[in-house]
Amino acid sequence: MAQFMVIMDASIIGVALPKMQEDLGFTPSTLSWVFNAYVIALGGLLLLGGRLADLFGPRRMFATGWVVLAGGSLVAGLAGDVATELTGRVLQGAGSALIAPAALSLLMMLFGRNPRELTKAMAFYGAAAPAGGTAGVFLGGVITEFASWPWVFFINVPIAILVLVVMWSALPGGRLGARGSVDVLGAAIVTLGLAVLVYGIVRAEVVGWASAETWIAIGAGIALLIVFLLIQRVKREPLVRLSLFRSPNLGAANLAQVLLGAAWIPMWFFLNLYLQQVLGFSAFPAGAALLPMTALIMIGMIVLAPRVIAAFGPKVPIVLGLLILAGGLTWMAFIRPDGNYWVDAFGPSLVVAFGQALAFIPSLQVAISAAPPEDGGLASGIVNTSYQVGSAIGLAVVSAIAAGFGASQVGDPQALTDGYSAAFVAAGAIALLGALLVSVLFRTARSARVAETLSA
Repeated sequence: MAQFMVIMDASIIGVALPKMQEDLGFTPSTLSWVFNAYVIALGGLLLLGGRLADLFGPRRMFATGWVVLAGGSLVAGLAGDVATELTGRVLQGAGSALIAPAALSLLMMLFGRNPRELTKAMAFYGAAAPAGGTAGVFLGGVITEFASWPWVFFINVPIAILVLVVMWSALPGGRLGARGSVDVLGAAIVTLGLAVLVYGIVRAEVVGWASAETWIAIGAGIALLIVFLLIQRVKREPLVRLSLFRSPNLGAANLAQVLLGAAWIPMWFFLNLYLQQVLGFSAFPAGAALLPMTALIMIGMIVLAPRVIAAFGPKVPIVLGLLILAGGLTWMAFIRPDGNYWVDAFGPSLVVAFGQALAFIPSLQVAISAAPPEDGGLASGIVNTSYQVGSAIGLAVVSAIAAGFGASQVGDPQALTDGYSAAFVAAGAIALLGALLVSVLFRTARSARVAETLSA
């Protein structure tokens, strides 16, 4: 439920955005911040959430996160202006940043001693992500069409109450053994750095890539992230111990998660827009059109991925999955302004779903299991951060590319199709880059033994 809700809250607003823009006064250039405000708060605070889970216990942080998420949902649903709406979305992101790493830590506490059971648990956990993504689009369509857009937020409140009632008897208590303090300054700097970086990329759509405003913002964001890394290097009790990345393949697995998010989320975002703005689907059919893709990705994660991992190890499915994802996105780039769902969306959506299913679970499992048990919450926070930061930056970059090819010309099917096609090409290039980097950087068991022998 945690993974389902964290992802659903990012996707459920997609279909409702036009109504929100009309009622609250968003401009085309600010509307994407309904998504970005949530994802940046989530991505920026996940490391803090993981550290807090290690220090104070994952079950306690899990409960706190649900309370914050429910409060933010009420604020977002009751909002009457842009500022209040974005405040609610930031609160939702902060709550999810407490929930997500705590959930993975609890999963490791429950199943970590049995590798086969852990792989199965990871598969179900991973399958909850696409289920939440498509359920968000589907429910968003149903709610927007038959109720009103505030209910895309209000729906979180009864679910949070149910989880809070059930969790105390279902989940283990206790801490993971970590001691120390909380690096609040580091959390603030990394969140601000991500926000400024994404702001610069998004503003490039409006003021252009040659504008000083664009590069000042991007430069400031990169500078803040560098400052964050320097602080982590010298601080006695940092938010992230950089030495953690000496663990074999932890860095490569997190890089895979970054690029998976950077390719997958833009695909989902622009496919949904293509269905509605070019093919003319209304909210409900647009959500229903993504159900076959979700069904395949869930079956792939639960049934296929664990067997491939057992037979070939994690590297093969990660690289193969990214290559298949790139191929599916290349196929999707051939969309037509006078196309139809079965030819232009159905087939390629199944291919990208198959690729995502293969790559997601092994990279997630390696990224968490590579860290020592006392850093389980931190490792969970890092891998969640990797995926969410990849999602935010990937969507910002791909949106800027799409806008340059016509994606902002609402009402012109040809221009929109050209822009969305460019978005799928860019997302496919990101997936292909991921396959190449993982194939080079990921160490197999044999290469790891050779490296250990040489160092000895």
